[in-house]
Amino acid sequence: MISDNEKFNMQVEPNSAFLNELKSKLPEFFDREGNFDLDKFKGQLKEHNINELSDGYQLNFIGKDYARRQAGEVPSTVIVPDEKQNKGEGKDSNNLFFTGDNLEVLRHLQNNYQNKIDVIYIDPPYNTGSDGFVYPDSFEYSDDRLKDMFGLDDDQVDRLKSIQGKSSHSAWLTFMYPRLVLAKKLLSNKGVIFISIDENEHANLVEISNSIFGESNYIGCISRATGTTTGQDANKLGSSLDYVICFAKSNAFSMGGLPLDSSDLKRFSEVDDKGRYSILQLRKTGNADRKDERPKMFYPITAPDGTKVYPFGPSGYLSRWRVSKSTFSNLLNDNMIVWKKRNNKIFHVGKYASSEWVPYVKYYAEGRTKQPSNLFDNLKIIPGNKKATLHLKELFSKQVFTNPKPVELIKILCTVANLPKNGIVLDFFAGSSTTAEAALKLNAEDGGNRKFIMVQLPEKTYTVNSDGKEVPTKGGKAAYEAGFKSIDEISRERIRRAAAKIKSDNDLTLPKDFDGSFKHYRVVNPTKQILEDIEDFDPDNTTLFTDMVDSFSSKGLDIAGDATGEQTILTTWLAKDGYSFDADIKKIDFDGYEASLVEDSRLYIINNGWSSENTKALLNKIGTHQITIQTIVLFGYSFNIADLRELEIGLKQLDSNINLLKRY
Repeated sequence: MISDNEKFNMQVEPNSAFLNELKSKLPEFFDREGNFDLDKFKGQLKEHNINELSDGYQLNFIGKDYARRQAGEVPSTVIVPDEKQNKGEGKDSNNLFFTGDNLEVLRHLQNNYQNKIDVIYIDPPYNTGSDGFVYPDSFEYSDDRLKDMFGLDDDQVDRLKSIQGKSSHSAWLTFMYPRLVLAKKLLSNKGVIFISIDENEHANLVEISNSIFGESNYIGCISRATGTTTGQDANKLGSSLDYVICFAKSNAFSMGGLPLDSSDLKRFSEVDDKGRYSILQLRKTGNADRKDERPKMFYPITAPDGTKVYPFGPSGYLSRWRVSKSTFSNLLNDNMIVWKKRNNKIFHVGKYASSEWVPYVKYYAEGRTKQPSNLFDNLKIIPGNKKATLHLKELFSKQVFTNPKPVELIKILCTVANLPKNGIVLDFFAGSSTTAEAALKLNAEDGGNRKFIMVQLPEKTYTVNSDGKEVPTKGGKAAYEAGFKSIDEISRERIRRAAAKIKSDNDLTLPKDFDGSFKHYRVVNPTKQILEDIEDFDPDNTTLFTDMVDSFSSKGLDIAGDATGEQTILTTWLAKDGYSFDADIKKIDFDGYEASLVEDSRLYIINNGWSSENTKALLNKIGTHQITIQTIVLFGYSFNIADLRELEIGLKQLDSNINLLKRY
């Protein structure tokens, strides 16, 4: 499992992720060995008369190739289920919360959530110099390995490693690049990503996103009044704004509008049995909307007194109606036309004579939204950070988290993004889980079943001094004193408290299937001992000396959660094999040995103790059609060479063509 992934990562090149994606879209430009045929590609461009430029505009930074390589790597971590949460309050939930490095979580999600996320919102470090961001990668590779990977000399290696532990622009871009590449792959074809940022990295973020998502998929930038001023200096202008930039996955994205507020509803002053409505003049009112452009939209309409009405412009030109003759007839029959009369004059334009009756068409408030193009003209439409801080303080009875984003902001973004009622929203810089609360509130308001995926690094709210005593961090004192030793703990508790408040406030109207909980997983690195055992393992062994499975239990990994090693390995493999975290899993007994059958097609054999009797029981159940299996996946460290060969020989003798995967 870990060893296989490590071997794969050793082969990854800076352009591996790009080439894999290109191969999936343009396989005709790759040979049998998987090499890209650049000459063929250039020839295709020339055939279509596309100019090739030797130089083009692009954003370069120290660490770019390293970041590209990271985007192509597979996980080197395992997913450990929190059994207390997942079999307790989160048992029936479809929401997910991951504690761990978001880059590793995004790598895990590539197989079971690729092209499935509808909306991504993230609030990454702003890299202001005061937000605590430093580039976290320790460059675990040797200098010689870095030279081989990227073709660097000694000076260039030193330059690459200079971003380690720094908060430079290059360090921030190297940090963000692979995360955005992987995020794009998770988005559905109609999906969209929103990224909060301030002016410090705004320009760089737009440029790096252009290179990843494409300039044509840039939707725009929303300015938001935060309510506080930052960056004040004797020689600098302060700012009370931050920004949300928006990129779509493709041109299939369709922007939605916002519900009308009380000021908007004032326009709908008339009421009939269908509800509140306003009226719109049926004649096209623009000076450019003349008869000549759409002659079929120019026709006489009979007014209430029997006179004829034509679409005359105010200065006497011949205009046109908004609708065709047949559509007007339908509107009239549906009582959608309102007549108003200015005076009794008859107007003449050429051979046409028209009375002064003016037809209007009704349009109703119900179901109508604000136009996307001017959604954010008024900066006050979104609450500032002060209100968000007060809201969080009310939930916890004290301020345990600083600078949370407003719930209303995320709700508005999800609405503008046309997040389906059964859609998925992802936030891999979850912070205090504002995004999760926004999804819960939207579901409470319209009975939807939106699901969230939160990812948060377990950043500690304390440090340990030289005496071994825990000391709260500068910004974590209140949280630490409240019993929260890491940010992810605050994040999960916020979801619980927000859900409880929503249930209390909406007791009578809340849907019966309202999902106010989550399943929890920790994404962690194997211990040093596990890595040493993997290094020492001999696949040709005849006797097993170490129970490798138990090493992956919560206890073996020294984390909370009560997971067995088998549960950790199975959960990690389910993601790898494209299964959701709520996949149907059945325990099947093979003469005293239990294995896991997933979705009635794939059998996972993980624990130690497999013997000849178990092989016979397995072959018998397959041969007598008690179970149907397409693939068997086994944990190589649990099998000695004799038992493994016996299983391989037995499967080959069956009529069924079963794929056997051995993982290490």
